[in-house]
Amino acid sequence: MDIKELVDRLFEYGKKQGFEDMEVYIHGNKKLDIKIFKGEIDKYSLADERGLSFRGIYKGKMGYSYTEKLDKDSIKTLVTDAMDNALNIDSDDEEFIFKGSKNYKEVKSFNKELENISTKEKINFVKELEKEAFALDKRVVAVDYCFYGEETVYSRIVNTKGLDLENNSNIAYSYISVVVKDGDDVKTSGKYIITNDFSKFHVKSLAKEAVDEAISMLGADSIESGEYTTILRNDVAANILEAFVPIFSAENVQKGLSLLKDKIGKEIANSNITIVDDPYMEGGIASSSFDAEGVSTKYKKVIDNGILKTYLHNLKTAKKDGVESTGNGYKGSYKSPISIAPSNMYIKKGQNSFNKIIEDIEKGILIIDVQGLHSGLNPVSGDFSLSAYGYEIEKGKIKRPINQITIAGNFFDMLKEIEVIADDLKFVLPSGNGFIGSPSLKIKKLSISGK
Repeated sequence: MDIKELVDRLFEYGKKQGFEDMEVYIHGNKKLDIKIFKGEIDKYSLADERGLSFRGIYKGKMGYSYTEKLDKDSIKTLVTDAMDNALNIDSDDEEFIFKGSKNYKEVKSFNKELENISTKEKINFVKELEKEAFALDKRVVAVDYCFYGEETVYSRIVNTKGLDLENNSNIAYSYISVVVKDGDDVKTSGKYIITNDFSKFHVKSLAKEAVDEAISMLGADSIESGEYTTILRNDVAANILEAFVPIFSAENVQKGLSLLKDKIGKEIANSNITIVDDPYMEGGIASSSFDAEGVSTKYKKVIDNGILKTYLHNLKTAKKDGVESTGNGYKGSYKSPISIAPSNMYIKKGQNSFNKIIEDIEKGILIIDVQGLHSGLNPVSGDFSLSAYGYEIEKGKIKRPINQITIAGNFFDMLKEIEVIADDLKFVLPSGNGFIGSPSLKIKKLSISGK
């Protein structure tokens, strides 16, 4: 049975059981994972997950169900489970099936060439990456993680209001983590690349980034506690932004889980800060012409020159606030309920080079990594306290590596303390909160706990 016939039969049966508007969301995810250890394949897996979720209005409530089996035998179960779900819903929030937007912009997020690269070539890339890391310096004693991954994602939304949309996207990524040792001093560093263009995967440059950074941290020591002018390197700034993405969700605002309530139109950041959510970005992992509810996605400035312009909305939160959805309805998979997430969200880059920012600092620090993002911060209050390491800056130059420090502050305060933005925009590996990027940021002062 093809998808169209399955959907038609499902809607027909659902209508007979008393459902009003109905919708089907089909989601497929094909994943390739290759991990190398000491020149041999340590892990090779190819998974192909596909499923269907059904939702519809039954006795005034939205009911949900899902299945991995895309066949006629699942129809009765889907409808029955959705009926039971609707009857047990105790929320007063109004939900509805969307009839569709007027226009959908064409978005190209699938690169056919990636599929034409042989598995052998991908395996060889990871093997050569590990080999290159060992060859670069005799102090490299281990490559504890050397990985290549690939995902192809398919989604389709069909409903009884005539909506029928589908999207294909693919992405590849590689990560390497090295261990270096000099006497009793041991340091690590990891680097990655994300793109759906395999020609951009370069063994030598990726391995060199990881090895050079690990070696540069040898001999690191702590620093005196105090308040320092601080540079958050682009990847660190992006990771911190990603951790605080929930504050922009209209659902969290409405539930009192974000301090941005009643802040639309008000200044919440330095005037040099603009945060963009761009679902049309070329090469963006989260690029798409429609969201998980079939709403046309929109390019938007969430913060524009320091002013909060919008929250991120799905249909339910938009109706509650009396505004239009921003096209940020999100489903992690066919099993997930509708939530909210950004697409490709980033802090707009500035005009200054990374090196120029360092040159302008008389005394400060550069943070190149933080740990404890899930346990060391509170997305509601904005407070954070994170273990970190990086370099001391003196008279416009990197003086020495530093570790065993903790950076602490408040995200909302930090947004106002950002003095300079670099031109080195970088995106980090996604973890469910969209595809998040940032340039390096110079913070006027940040509290550092050291020795």
